[in-house]
Amino acid sequence: MSRVFIVRRRTSGIAAALAAAVFAVALIPAAGGRSVAAPAAYSDRELIDGFMKTVFGLEYRTWNWQPYLVKKYTGNVSFFVRNISGNDRRRDATAFIRSLRRKIRGLSVDFAARPDDANFVVYIVDRKQYAGIVRNEIYGDPAASAPGRCLVRVLSDESGISRSTAVIVADEGEFLFHRCLVEEVLQGLGPMNDDRSLTHSVFNDASRHSQFTDYDRYILNMLYHRRIRPGMTQQQAREVLPSVLRDVRRFVH
Repeated sequence: MSRVFIVRRRTSGIAAALAAAVFAVALIPAAGGRSVAAPAAYSDRELIDGFMKTVFGLEYRTWNWQPYLVKKYTGNVSFFVRNISGNDRRRDATAFIRSLRRKIRGLSVDFAARPDDANFVVYIVDRKQYAGIVRNEIYGDPAASAPGRCLVRVLSDESGISRSTAVIVADEGEFLFHRCLVEEVLQGLGPMNDDRSLTHSVFNDASRHSQFTDYDRYILNMLYHRRIRPGMTQQQAREVLPSVLRDVRRFVH
């Protein structure tokens, strides 16, 4: 089950909204810890449907904010991976993040030397550390809720995402670690919604994928296409998605 909490704040004289989104997942691995294989090809209708379901909307909303706008980074995404777990998984996390450079066209990725210089921080923790990191490092509030088995918090407004912070648990098995790493990092880039109808996607709490699937590569490449801009509405996105997808199909296989 995925839970999403939204906060909208306004500052006097500033029209842009600040959205904070948190995602937490509870997952069941496939037999042997392997992901379920996806078909090699998808129709335009399937891919556009997946884009609309993941990029727009959030599973749970508060304060009546309707977050149906495109959310994405517009500049460089600078990661910092901080391992606190007794099981050091920095190499695995770094390898996955580095792979996004060749898998998502239009996304610029590098690594910061310090967390203060990053706009996407990934914490790798043991379960016993999870609640404390979420409360103290993510929210700065010892009374804050720390739901789920892993999460990502995203700060965004109509000009794009400004910061993401993910917390990944490393000591509860290979499947959970890889599933959470893939889903939370990708959601931190903008596709914030889960949908149980997306059988080929990691953005589905009922699926058993623990890798960056081909289906999700299409969604991320569509999102980071130059014609998809932060702040776009569903209607604006629908008008350009067919041509965007035709372009994306040239380099996603």
